[in-house]
Amino acid sequence: MIYLVEDDNSIRELVTYTLQTTGFSAKGFACAKDFWDAMKEAAPSLVLLDIMLPDEDGLSILRWIRENSHTAKLPVIMLTAKGTEYDKVLGLDSGADDYIPKPFGMMELVSRVRALLRRTEPQKKGGVRSCGPIVVDMDRHTVHVNGNPVTLTYKEFELLSYLMDNEGIVLTRDQLLSKIWGYDFDGETRTVDVHIRTLRQKLGVASNYIETIRGVGYKMEEIG
Repeated sequence: MIYLVEDDNSIRELVTYTLQTTGFSAKGFACAKDFWDAMKEAAPSLVLLDIMLPDEDGLSILRWIRENSHTAKLPVIMLTAKGTEYDKVLGLDSGADDYIPKPFGMMELVSRVRALLRRTEPQKKGGVRSCGPIVVDMDRHTVHVNGNPVTLTYKEFELLSYLMDNEGIVLTRDQLLSKIWGYDFDGETRTVDVHIRTLRQKLGVASNYIETIRGVGYKMEEIG
């Protein structure tokens, strides 16, 4: 999911539409307040942030993102009508990953978004993950619950691994769909729900370690 904070209605609608038609999930917000409300529900995979906003300066939003431990590594691209070298340096010095002055081409924007996501996506790590009685061996591609082997399909294994890598973090259905099935997958978020259901069935007594966040998505978390 990509969040766009832009008070110009025409730009916000065009950027959101372009992202959605090129395989991304995207939501647009006209002001900082709406953005903060959405952040309380779930964090995106990238933020497109305008500097000039009606209720809060975009740079102050960026500084908060960088100073908060939960969002410090969140990729941010600044979008602004200000194109001077000073403003560009100010945005980058404040922690922006990239800077695109207006007006900009939609395909350039999509290309920069893809490039930044590739750069910032964590490398897949091997080793063993555990959450309660669930133990996942990334290298051997095995799953055990209370010492008993559990047979998963490739997608179920990827889904469980991603949930465990983000333990305690709420992941939206769109995020899971994009990460596990790819941006070009033309299914619906119902696909995620079906796989979560079968995954829970196979995990048996450990199924409740995958928590449903109503209206948002899922998260993996220790119980107790």
